[in-house]
Amino acid sequence: MELTYKPAAAEDIEPIYALCKALIERYERLETIDLPKVLRWVRRKIETAIGEYTVIYADEKKAGYYHFYKNEDGQFEIDDLYVFPEFQNRGIGSAVVRKCCASVPAPVMLYVFIQNERAVALYKRLGFEVTETVRDSRYIMRNENSRSCAGRG
Repeated sequence: MELTYKPAAAEDIEPIYALCKALIERYERLETIDLPKVLRWVRRKIETAIGEYTVIYADEKKAGYYHFYKNEDGQFEIDDLYVFPEFQNRGIGSAVVRKCCASVPAPVMLYVFIQNERAVALYKRLGFEVTETVRDSRYIMRNENSRSCAGRG
């Protein structure tokens, strides 16, 4: 399977937003947040940064999205990594994370919902460690060995 990457465009805003919304509704502790406010923030974030998002293609078929950038704290962050269900378990997520890590000479961090056990397990396999828990619903994970993200498989 050949992976290729292209910049996201305005028409990708709505699909990315729908994916974010679905994950929030599935994994966030909804009783602890103002959901409409959070969703407005998510939409603005995507609209503002759509030029920094990347579309993942597997054998020329759209397979997902991700946003890798230097955040306001100066840290490299993997954000909004989505691999569509029909493309999962093919190593695409691992390949994207490794690509991001190999592209910068610094640690890489990310947020992940605690209840998203498959994603947490993937990041741990790639050498990320939990460094903080946020609102009992998300982990901040960090990989200090940024150039490899080799992990264990």
